[in-house]
Amino acid sequence: MAAPVEAKVKAATSATFVVSLLLAVLNSVVADDSLLQPLPSWLQPVVIAVAPAAVTFLSGWQASHTPRP
Repeated sequence: MAAPVEAKVKAATSATFVVSLLLAVLNSVVADDSLLQPLPSWLQPVVIAVAPAAVTFLSGWQASHTPRP
């Protein structure tokens, strides 16, 4: 029998999915770099790559632990 998935894992996975989906939608709607235009061109890919990881970390850190029997 598999152990239940902890709340932290569920929160981090859900948040990452939502942020990745949002980035994909924004990328398809805004087909140019006008969304990140204020940033230097070398920093734009870094921001796109770090955003899901940062949201994953923050949501996993903020979610409460699943109580263990």
